[in-house]
Amino acid sequence: MFKRSVLSSSIAIAIAFSYQPLLAQETGAEQDDAIEEIVVSGIRGSLTKALDIKRQKIQITDSIVAEDIGKFPDNNVVEALQRVTGVQVTARGAGEVNTVTIRGLTDVSTTVNGREIFTSTGRSVALADIPASLINRVDVYKTRSASQVEGGIAGQIDITTNRPFDFDDSKFVFAVRGIYQSNSEEIDPNVSMLLSDRWETGAGDFGALINVSYAETNYRDQNIWIGSLDPYRTDDFTRIDSNNNAVYTPGTIEGLPSAPGSTLNVGGVDTEYYLLRDAMGFTDFTGNRERPAANISLQWAPNESSEYLFEAFYNGYRNQSFNSLAFINTNGTSHFRNPELYDGTNVIKKNYVNNASMFTSGDGSTGETDSFVYALGGKWDLTDKLSLESEIVYQTSEYEYSFLAMRTNSVRDRLVIDFNEDDGLPLVAFLDDENTPNVDESSLANPEEWSMGTVYDNGGKDRGEATTWTFDGDYETDWSFIERLSFGVRYDLRGAEANFRDQSGECNQNVSACLLTDNPGLVNLSEPGFFDDQAYVPSQWLAADGNYMIANADEIRRLYGLQQGGSEFLPADAFSIDETNATVYLQADYGVDIGSQRLDGQIGVRVIQLDTDMDFMEVDDEGNWNPINSEASETTVLPNIVIRYSFTDDLMARFTYGETIRRPGYGDLNPATTYQKSSTGLEYGTASSGNPALKPAESINYDLSLEWYFAESSSLYGVLFRRDVTGFIVGSVTNITVADPEEPDGTYDYRLSQPANSADGKLEGIELGLVYFPQNVPAWLDGFGVQASYTWLDGENYDPVFEDGVLVDKVTNPLIGVSDTSYSVVLAYDKQDFDMRLSYVYRDEFLTGYNTCCSMPSGTYSKPEASMDFQLSYDVTDNIVVTFDATNLTGEIYQGYYTDDHLYNNGASLFSRTFALGLRYSM
Repeated sequence: MFKRSVLSSSIAIAIAFSYQPLLAQETGAEQDDAIEEIVVSGIRGSLTKALDIKRQKIQITDSIVAEDIGKFPDNNVVEALQRVTGVQVTARGAGEVNTVTIRGLTDVSTTVNGREIFTSTGRSVALADIPASLINRVDVYKTRSASQVEGGIAGQIDITTNRPFDFDDSKFVFAVRGIYQSNSEEIDPNVSMLLSDRWETGAGDFGALINVSYAETNYRDQNIWIGSLDPYRTDDFTRIDSNNNAVYTPGTIEGLPSAPGSTLNVGGVDTEYYLLRDAMGFTDFTGNRERPAANISLQWAPNESSEYLFEAFYNGYRNQSFNSLAFINTNGTSHFRNPELYDGTNVIKKNYVNNASMFTSGDGSTGETDSFVYALGGKWDLTDKLSLESEIVYQTSEYEYSFLAMRTNSVRDRLVIDFNEDDGLPLVAFLDDENTPNVDESSLANPEEWSMGTVYDNGGKDRGEATTWTFDGDYETDWSFIERLSFGVRYDLRGAEANFRDQSGECNQNVSACLLTDNPGLVNLSEPGFFDDQAYVPSQWLAADGNYMIANADEIRRLYGLQQGGSEFLPADAFSIDETNATVYLQADYGVDIGSQRLDGQIGVRVIQLDTDMDFMEVDDEGNWNPINSEASETTVLPNIVIRYSFTDDLMARFTYGETIRRPGYGDLNPATTYQKSSTGLEYGTASSGNPALKPAESINYDLSLEWYFAESSSLYGVLFRRDVTGFIVGSVTNITVADPEEPDGTYDYRLSQPANSADGKLEGIELGLVYFPQNVPAWLDGFGVQASYTWLDGENYDPVFEDGVLVDKVTNPLIGVSDTSYSVVLAYDKQDFDMRLSYVYRDEFLTGYNTCCSMPSGTYSKPEASMDFQLSYDVTDNIVVTFDATNLTGEIYQGYYTDDHLYNNGASLFSRTFALGLRYSM
């Protein structure tokens, strides 16, 4: 399945350019009137250009424009996008922000110059993988035209790159930054170079551009998590489960009272219970990531009416990480002191456990991606009214990954644990035994106290490939109020293949004593001062060295009697899918003058025929795997309409109606079932399978905006919007019992999750935005400006209720990932040689998902998130610029909880602050 996303291109940037839509950048009516050349620089210039793009586009669009060549104002695209109205970011980790939502929805399609780009078996790319220093601009489409590639209910993010004809003559830019990560205490390089030139010859104008980039990140994330909650008898502290004939559903505590003295019917007897967490853990996650990229762009204009383009992109990703994990069982039945409860509840807040068992796990992983995109196309003005363009694109992307982990086990003397000692952060302390003066039981660093446990060895290889042909045309009409017709076809052949291997085992006693003291290369002690000493938890602990295991994988496999080189690929996780996508669209731009003002807009329809051929593996009753084939065919019609009216030259309103779709991921289509027994002592395991009958989710979208461009570089705007979605893909959970291959004639219970188009949803909200640079102000205020945005969202999901896999009802729940409110404020200063920006971004708490594996309140939430960033640049000369950037200045702690942030706190994460010093030379 899709593990990483890497943009298959490397891109360059320019701030002073004449906007000339070429090839696949914008087709049909998206070829709005050419934006006038604006020769500006700095923060104010970039915001002015972004407002000009917003004003000219027919669709509701927000943009970010680079302040200068090689200078995008953030470490990656996602960090920059969080300042766009209606955009929220989440999934911080590994030294960066990873996930973008538009108006609360994560299903965002991503394109580069209008081309759909993907990684391996994914349907999109991760924006965090795009080299930010090489970007020209980013357009965020809140609404869609028929001429744009379908997919993505939330919207579309299009990355615009540079080409040689964007420059009047030659151009050279070299930029280097050193980025300090506070958690890893490393300085990482980020280097980019652009070289472009153009020539006038007897055969026409030629242009060539090459740009390369390399970014390296050494990251460290520190996380605390708190485990599931179960009912335990108050008399002997044993867990109440299905073996006790309890009258409640094991695996969930929904509806269980937390009042003092609450009882459960256990075997016909009302039995008092406590609610107690079963575990707690810590992860110290470190790694090294590299992203090389290269791009070649060649343009040829033999005359004024034709132009040809060839582009070749490469983007790579290399990552090796080590996750040092400590897992502590907190539910022992023996206590050296009675547990303490939260006031007025039966929920245990502080526990005192004798002989507390725990394990650590050293997890080593690698990931490697190589993606290539080749594009060849042309554009021809056949007459003054008719222009055509066509392009063929071939892309391929492979992702290979591996994971090797070893558990080490230990039993400690005494444990004191407070699940919420300080505003969501726990207290964890192992006490020293006074009767053993030669041993310090409070320390987790002695190899003699740890034994080698289970090893897990898995990995996979995914591959995606596509050939795409497009043909588009524009015809300038003189048909009354119809001003332009746009039309086009797109034919796309897409293939995706995935393979996965997995093996595990216990240490081979015939080969080794299975003691860490006999294998010193495996011993790793985490860095001291875990969580920056902001929580009363162990400062460091011992775990198997994940990096050592990756470097010596076959030696570890030999110790554990596993197959050398890794196991064979598992048939249950293998699939091969081919899609044929044939699309046509027709679009009309219209306009009419009403008095001195203008009413115009766009109406269009996109028709998609998608045929899918799927090959999987299926197990028969005798345990043999056999190939199976499944086919699907669907036709989708997506209409859209835009009405735009200008009340004055500076005040306009837009109304849009459109329909969009979200296709299921390839892995969700695989019908093979995989099983995983519980590793924490639960009486049931988890199982999962896909569903080849899945259909795209569909959304009907309404938007109404009012925009006032009241001064140069200034605007105030607001948008009302609504999304009605049908066919959301959600998992149905069914309790199943299957034969247990490890026990003759035995069975094992599982909770099977399978996706289905069984949920609907509604999302509505308001966006407000302001960009303001005061004019005619005192000299000390000249150059100051503000950019601010506010978003209010109200979303709800109509989720299915299943009984034994049968839909019996639907219940209303909040939408996942949606914060009720979010805002950003940017204070900017742009004058002469200085540019400065201080930004603050905030989003309310939000639902992150549902817990289906453990006995917890099912809803998982994230507490409010915030970030403060700073950017500064100084023009030393006309050719040399020095920059300084800082992110996460306030060192925020990100926290989560289950339904009640006091009783059921979930965990906390501490991510790096970054400080970057850069130098850019251009000529």
